Amino acid sequence: MIGGVCGALANRFGLSVGMVRLGFVVFGVVGAGEIVYIALWLLIPARTADH
Repeated sequence: MIGGVCGALANRFGLSVGMVRLGFVVFGVVGAGEIVYIALWLLIPARTADH
């Protein structure tokens, strides 16, 4: 919701945004989900108003 990472990944792979968010929550609890989220936030290009 903050950086749009889950939405971008869901659109890219044709998944539900809720499922991707849930995956990040689970990954954050058992792994390094926060670090991956921040890295993807920096790597995924921002969506502009033109698209």
